Amino acid sequence: MTSLPINGPYILSIDQGTTSTRTVAFQLDGEPVATAQETFKQIYPHDGWVEHDPEDIWRTACSTLNAVIKHVGGADRVAAIGITNQRETTVLWDRKTSQPVSNAIVWQDRRGAATCRSLIESGYGKVIQERTGLIPDSYFSATKIQWILESDKDIRARAERGDLAFGTMDTFLLWRLTNGRVHATDATNASRTMIFDIHRQDWDDELIAHFNIPKSVLPNVYDTAYAYGSTDHNVLGAEIPITALVGDQQGALAGQNCFDTGMAKCTFGTGAFVLLNTGTTATVSTNQLLTTVACRLDQQTTYALEGSVFNAGTVVQWLRDEIGLVKDADETASLAASAASTNVTFVPAFTGLGAPHWDPNARGAILGITRDTSKADIIRAGLEAVCLQTNDLLESMTADTGQALDVLRVDGGMAANAWMLQHLSDITGIPVERPSYLETTVQGAALLAGLAHGAYESREAMAGIRRIERTFEPAQTKDWRDAHLARWRTDIRRVRLT
Repeated sequence: MTSLPINGPYILSIDQGTTSTRTVAFQLDGEPVATAQETFKQIYPHDGWVEHDPEDIWRTACSTLNAVIKHVGGADRVAAIGITNQRETTVLWDRKTSQPVSNAIVWQDRRGAATCRSLIESGYGKVIQERTGLIPDSYFSATKIQWILESDKDIRARAERGDLAFGTMDTFLLWRLTNGRVHATDATNASRTMIFDIHRQDWDDELIAHFNIPKSVLPNVYDTAYAYGSTDHNVLGAEIPITALVGDQQGALAGQNCFDTGMAKCTFGTGAFVLLNTGTTATVSTNQLLTTVACRLDQQTTYALEGSVFNAGTVVQWLRDEIGLVKDADETASLAASAASTNVTFVPAFTGLGAPHWDPNARGAILGITRDTSKADIIRAGLEAVCLQTNDLLESMTADTGQALDVLRVDGGMAANAWMLQHLSDITGIPVERPSYLETTVQGAALLAGLAHGAYESREAMAGIRRIERTFEPAQTKDWRDAHLARWRTDIRRVRLT
């Protein structure tokens, strides 16, 4: 790995998420010293469609970057920058002007569902899964690129001429930060497009042609920790090395130090995402999970099994903002603990169901309501649903690998909820570890940036940076667990429409 001179004591990490952009400055011991975060608008043009204005992404990235740089004493105090991002979210822009041709289509967006259903029905989904590790779904970037290209004849013509560039948010920010000098992504983000062969580690010409995507729009693909280039002086007023790009869930896997085969983490953010490190073996799931790139370092690829719960943090947001059952998310733990009933089931399929069900047509439901059902019962059911969906993923991973987990490492905003984590341990029957710093996605990007920059000699040298704040141990009986899981499986079947 390229070793670069360290010109400052801090590593900056940009966490470009689904609802906000955050920049954090870390000391080399992994301690965060400055944070700036800004939210941006969510755009819902139609049912199941979700978009972002790319200029909002850029504005919040610049604003938070500049605020943190100022806080640490200037750009000369920054050794390197890492970028982690909401994966799959798709934007195309003009190579000359750097202006987007449309809003970005967000990973949650379902407008490509019919196309993906046709791929599965035709049998072509098997080809896609064999090469990309993904089950055809509008979650991924390919149908989003295809939709943008087909939405306007002029956009298609510009793409065919080589005038446009595609990127997920890491690529878009890298392009803007380098003032258009670098059009690149890393293997973790490329593996989420549905047109990248994870075995050959290259774009797949047949899949690109199948989705009618001009190859000229695609970025170069490099290692996760890599010297991508430097920020342009006209953008940040300094040239700072950018030395890591990583999808948010793989960033959390690195931040949780899950570099060894058999280690797993779950990040509770907008959605909930479980990744299990499978080493250099790209394990093919027979239980509707995804095979994805965990990281690529020194041209060696590490793979993971992944399962996604589309709605986790959004459950609490919905209970707070749309239904008004709480004023603050922090209230949910105490209310859940006070709930009198455990017979209410909440299936939060707001945008369909992810793994292992993969049903884009499923819709949410609250079941088992009686006259005396309280808001505390519904809130408890919402938190339980996140735990139950996580358990679905863990059971599928055990079935695929033949190995049960010894421990689950958790992070993300919802991991602050002690009631939920205890319930998660009870439902899964395994210990749940919570680190002292919950935002391991952004920390993982910083660690990878430091690795490429030479601040850390090896992955092993980063192991001591992760610190455990609390471990939640299972406290319920097997009969209790079995009864909860049986009711959940029955209610899941009730909301599925396919």
